[in-house]
Amino acid sequence: MKRNYKHILFPFVLCGLMAAQTSAAPGIVKGRITDTQGKPVAQVVVTDGRNFTTTDAMGHYRMESDAERQPLVYISTPSAYKLPETDGIADKFYQFQKADSQENICNFMLEPRETPTRGFVYIAISDPQVKTDAHLDRFRQETVPDLKRTVDSFKGKEVVGMAVGDLVWDAMNLMEPYKESVSHLGLTMFQVIGNHDFNLKYADMERTEVPESGYGEADYHKAFGPTDYSFNIGQVHVVTMKDIDYQGGKKYKEAFTPAQLAWLKKDLSYVPKGSLVFLNLHAPTSNTTAEGSGNTSNTSELLDILKDYQVHIFAGHTHFYENAQPAANIYEHNIGAACGAWWAGHVNRCGAPNGYLIVEVDDKNVKWHYKATGKPSDYQFRIYKPGEFKSQPKQVVANIWDWDPDWKVKWFEDGKPKGPMQPFEDEDQDFITMKNGKAEGYHTRHLFRAQPSTSARTVTVKATNRFHESYTQQIEL
Repeated sequence: MKRNYKHILFPFVLCGLMAAQTSAAPGIVKGRITDTQGKPVAQVVVTDGRNFTTTDAMGHYRMESDAERQPLVYISTPSAYKLPETDGIADKFYQFQKADSQENICNFMLEPRETPTRGFVYIAISDPQVKTDAHLDRFRQETVPDLKRTVDSFKGKEVVGMAVGDLVWDAMNLMEPYKESVSHLGLTMFQVIGNHDFNLKYADMERTEVPESGYGEADYHKAFGPTDYSFNIGQVHVVTMKDIDYQGGKKYKEAFTPAQLAWLKKDLSYVPKGSLVFLNLHAPTSNTTAEGSGNTSNTSELLDILKDYQVHIFAGHTHFYENAQPAANIYEHNIGAACGAWWAGHVNRCGAPNGYLIVEVDDKNVKWHYKATGKPSDYQFRIYKPGEFKSQPKQVVANIWDWDPDWKVKWFEDGKPKGPMQPFEDEDQDFITMKNGKAEGYHTRHLFRAQPSTSARTVTVKATNRFHESYTQQIEL
């Protein structure tokens, strides 16, 4: 029986077909990687999501590949070359194989950089999650223009975008409109597959017996290519992985398969130990807040693989903001969603505003700031007057969404220092108000309180992050 994925219609160039044969044995994929002048590019890592090889001195590669199970072959772009893209969407680093061929040829071309990249900007965007045209309109009218202004503010620097999953909300018909929305923004946009980016009619490829009949990642593959891939820019090795074990019909587990963890271990074997690694996932790995979770079930195996690298993990999925440091060498950013609490309003479950994370990279130095949609870049916390936060009627409350233990939060009464504010856990009032007064039970840790005296006229809150950058707000009582 021919296996040619007739259910997928796509404009991408397929690998050249050498022989239309069918066999149960794994086939071969081979090709050549050259630069724009036709010169061979050696030592480029090539994978099909399971197997790996590298190009030789003449740019040639050859490896075994089951084209039915691994429909894509792709490269890990070296840092000396520009990231391949089309209209600002990461592209041309992958090709589809012919599933009914025993031998596929997939050639790639890379454009050399004129100068090495030392610094760049990395923007992580969580959960656009558009389900309806109304959601898409809000994304286009709120998030996209804000994102474009941010990109324009970094003129002279390369900007890379990474949408960390749930691009859509089970609406495969909105995959292409979403893609069009994030095109032509002045950055190179990559994607992660989230649980709502699978076609709910099917299980994922790992669980599918007959891929030609349909599998969960097919629409994502068509639009964006592979789900487990990597590339290099400056001093950073960037990895993106699927951490959703999808069973079909909206049923899934947050987990990596053993084959995926083996793939990651092999991918990192080409990267010098001690290197800076950005790992992009949909589900987080290390949240600790009560009623939070959403973590991958085999986090310990993942962290063991990452132990020799300096790692930042970027994740979404939860619709709340939580930073975690599960190991000395690993920092996880579970960032607020672009859609907030599923486009219900303007905040996430924790009270963090709809927005995205801006990461500035200078060589191996990394700093970050959350960018609230429609707000100035220095809007880093929300302050409540006494009586506004219903569970804390006498307190001034500050919600500092990007908080981690290295932040310092101090308060002043009528200009006089009063010391640190008291951290506490509770459900954010802004979220409860947005939900028409209905609490849902998620308690965030990035809340702080202080009780002013009855004679106080002003309260000032000063929050200083790990980069010694201070943000101040003052309220009149």
